[in-house]
Amino acid sequence: MSRVFVDTSALYALLMSSAKNHAHAVPVFRSLQARTATLLTTSYVLVETYALLGNRVGLEAVASFREDFQQLLEIAWVGPELHERGLALLLNRRRRDLSLVDAVSFVAIRDDRVEDVFTYDPDFAWEGFSILE
Repeated sequence: MSRVFVDTSALYALLMSSAKNHAHAVPVFRSLQARTATLLTTSYVLVETYALLGNRVGLEAVASFREDFQQLLEIAWVGPELHERGLALLLNRRRRDLSLVDAVSFVAIRDDRVEDVFTYDPDFAWEGFSILE
């Protein structure tokens, strides 16, 4: 069984039919479901997704995501150690455009030996991860 990390950009594209990448995200997601891939994410990605949905759509979208979709994800809850390692990576990269959420994701992906990343954020490819097409 494959393990795939799911980023905020992919979650938003899946959930919002108006999203730029929605038409691509839906068949990718269906393919992952068909091959029973484990979908991994972090609690920081969840927070970022809640904020994005809440700001762009409203709290009803946050509630719907939480009730209907979140259960499909295996969540790595970020504790102090993972947070600090992500922060160290962020500071080491010296890129103002890199977020702490992404840096923590990079550490979690490496820790969990994840094969592929479902994302539309170019930072993951820049970091050297295999992006689902």
